[in-house]
Amino acid sequence: MRRERRPELVRQLRAAGCVFAEEEAALLEAAASDPVQLERLVARRTAGEPLELVLGWVDFDGIRLGTAAGVFVPRARTQHLVEVAAALAPTGGVVADVCCGIGAVAAALGRRRPDLRLIACDVDPAATCAARHNLPGIDVVTGDLLEALPVTERGRLDMVVANTPYVPTDELHTMPREAREHEPALALDGGSDGLDVQRRLAVQARTWMAPGAALLTEIAADQWPAARDLFQAAGWVVRWRPSEHWGSAVVVATA
Repeated sequence: MRRERRPELVRQLRAAGCVFAEEEAALLEAAASDPVQLERLVARRTAGEPLELVLGWVDFDGIRLGTAAGVFVPRARTQHLVEVAAALAPTGGVVADVCCGIGAVAAALGRRRPDLRLIACDVDPAATCAARHNLPGIDVVTGDLLEALPVTERGRLDMVVANTPYVPTDELHTMPREAREHEPALALDGGSDGLDVQRRLAVQARTWMAPGAALLTEIAADQWPAARDLFQAAGWVVRWRPSEHWGSAVVVATA
């Protein structure tokens, strides 16, 4: 019965602007327990709700993570941040995932590098609530950047990874409608040049880092000159790791 309905589902999804309508139809069918629920899921998706929120999960770096309404949905490009962090983190190091959202970066790092001790934090209580479900056994705390962490971690972090909001304010209107309507501006809006949160983190992080530690943040490639300047102004030695494959770049700053 479901396979017979597939062409109609694909038509509905495509008419709503879903680029990968065939794949989405299959996922929605698999998620629905009966035809009534399927209709409800399709209605939510065609109304513009992100697929990951409709399904209740997102696949990130090979891990299925629970999503939550009103919380940022991690993008595939952030796997580049995970790859760089996994390659650079010292054996047995302490790593803080700042602006953790649902905990995607910490979860992926924990899978790739089980030797690390991970801590995750976000200013949004809804995000940290979702992260706790996705990060069993990992401390998740709520608060402003690294100030959320226990004071006992000050001076002990070997790495900070941060997928901060980095969309310039005047470019928010260019984002897909589903992001603008279903994700919090707090997780998207990076200020006039997209780097406001990174400026604060560049200054704040220095007192939290162990000797030789690294601070990694995700940026758009065209933000590199400004990002380089702000980290250098805060006293960091900085380089970057752009990725054509992922369409993103990672700033690597060391004290």
